[in-house]
Amino acid sequence: MTILVTGATGTVGRNVIEQLISRGADVRALVRDPAKANLPSNVDLVQGDLLDVDAIRRALRGVSTLFLLNAVVPEEFTQALITLNLARDAGVERLVYLSVIHSDVYVNVPHFAGKFGVERMIEEAGFGATILRPAYFMNNDLTIKDVVTGHGAYPMPIGAKGLAMVDARDIGEIAAIELIRRERSAQALPLERINVVGPDTLTGPDVAGIWTELLGRPIAYGGDDGAGFEQNLRQFMPGWMAYDMRLMAERFVTDGMVPQAGDVDRLTALLGRPLRTYRDFAAEITATA
Repeated sequence: MTILVTGATGTVGRNVIEQLISRGADVRALVRDPAKANLPSNVDLVQGDLLDVDAIRRALRGVSTLFLLNAVVPEEFTQALITLNLARDAGVERLVYLSVIHSDVYVNVPHFAGKFGVERMIEEAGFGATILRPAYFMNNDLTIKDVVTGHGAYPMPIGAKGLAMVDARDIGEIAAIELIRRERSAQALPLERINVVGPDTLTGPDVAGIWTELLGRPIAYGGDDGAGFEQNLRQFMPGWMAYDMRLMAERFVTDGMVPQAGDVDRLTALLGRPLRTYRDFAAEITATA
């Protein structure tokens, strides 16, 4: 049977597909433009998006398991509910959903609250699902490497409580493992939630210290200015999204993204190897800079 991947051309989605293909899965992807998707040739492409009901129906034909990832957009919640209802109509009972850690805590942050609502629908609908709750993607910091290397400052306002930053490659592999486990199970498996975290819980000064060591010169932590963060983001994203990111950053400061006891051990056992560290991630960036 076939596994359908949404969000297939993004950072996590590409990793999910790569891992599924390496495990011998039959994979289909819903993509806006097949000509630009640049996915492996053995992936079955269906053109459309998560507001195109007819395309979703086409994509779900013959599918046994769904990987649901949708981007932070104004229609994110609607996209997810439409897709889940259509999946249920198509007889799909097994899925992996990419939510976010503390979706039930960061209740004032729009894209967190939306994901928590999707989690509730998955549970109420009785899907056999794995809900993955990743922490902050360390790969997000690719966007600020020039600020770090060129201006000597780590600008992300992540606070002093700490974030268990996780590599998107680990997220993709964990998602693929869960998709295969559910796909190949002789019976539907019960709903599970998994916090997907990195091995270290790092504060703003901690991250600045890692960059300082790797670059061999002082890198300062830029501080916890949520308003300034929003204004910087507005230079290259819509105002609503910049404000959403500000609200998230303010919760970084007040709450952090701290894993529960046993999370790291569980993920390490699932992968059969250690989780990738932020230091390793940053070293890769400096090696190619």
